[in-house]
Amino acid sequence: MFESIIGNDKIKEELTKLALSRKIPSSLLFIGNSGIGKKLIAREFAKMILCESKEPCCKKCKSCIQFESNNNPDFIEIIPDGNTIKIEQIREMQQKAYETPIVSNRKVFIIDDADTATKEAQNALLKTLEEPAEFLNIILIGSNESSFLSTIKSRCVIYHFETIPNEQIEKILKEKFKIEQISKNVLDAANGSIQKAILLSEKMELFDTIENTMNNIEHLNLIDALKKFDIIYKSQDDKYEILDYLNILLFKKAKENKKYLNCIQIVEETKKRLNANCNYNMTIDNMIMTIWEEIH
Repeated sequence: MFESIIGNDKIKEELTKLALSRKIPSSLLFIGNSGIGKKLIAREFAKMILCESKEPCCKKCKSCIQFESNNNPDFIEIIPDGNTIKIEQIREMQQKAYETPIVSNRKVFIIDDADTATKEAQNALLKTLEEPAEFLNIILIGSNESSFLSTIKSRCVIYHFETIPNEQIEKILKEKFKIEQISKNVLDAANGSIQKAILLSEKMELFDTIENTMNNIEHLNLIDALKKFDIIYKSQDDKYEILDYLNILLFKKAKENKKYLNCIQIVEETKKRLNANCNYNMTIDNMIMTIWEEIH
């Protein structure tokens, strides 16, 4: 069942009880940071729901075998088409939502990144949530609860997932992924996500350079600071991870020197400009120069 999934033990225990009782809410909403296991738990729960055995999951019946090979006809997983879940995807799902199960006595649909669904898609989905087939369970997964319509949330049983403690993440990285060296700052930047911790650990040279530069910025003139931060210009694909990491460094430095507090806001303004598609190099130029001026 959930043995191989780290964290959120209370939620896993409650879902197991629901699967055993066979009294499962028609609609569930899993909310929490990306990379903390929501989708893994949702898929395992779906397999338990569809299992033909009276146990939570026998892993031997036709339903379980087909599920493991991604061939269970009673299970559908929807992911964003591009950046959003579109109304066409929901309409296609609705056509299958009322079809009788083939292998199991239930059907389970998972909508991953459901918080990216357009307003039109959410309104269409609402119709299915309001009048679900008696054999249907829908699991929505998202990171941003405020992105869901209140009418969607009111139709769901909501589970709030907790981030995974740094100590557990560090242990998993060492034991499972053979990653021996990972700094506390990188663990903090991962924000409780194993997935993000792995991605960040693969770019330790980048983050070490940024940290060393930030630690010495008070002793650098502006030209040298721009040169030292040159790696940021070359790492546009990692821009948001870099900015989050900068703010972790700045927050820790602000505990010792209040002048770093304003720098945190400077980084947040930089995120907003990049989200608004401002020129990347010019935006980074402005951020570094403004931070340097604030510190000096």
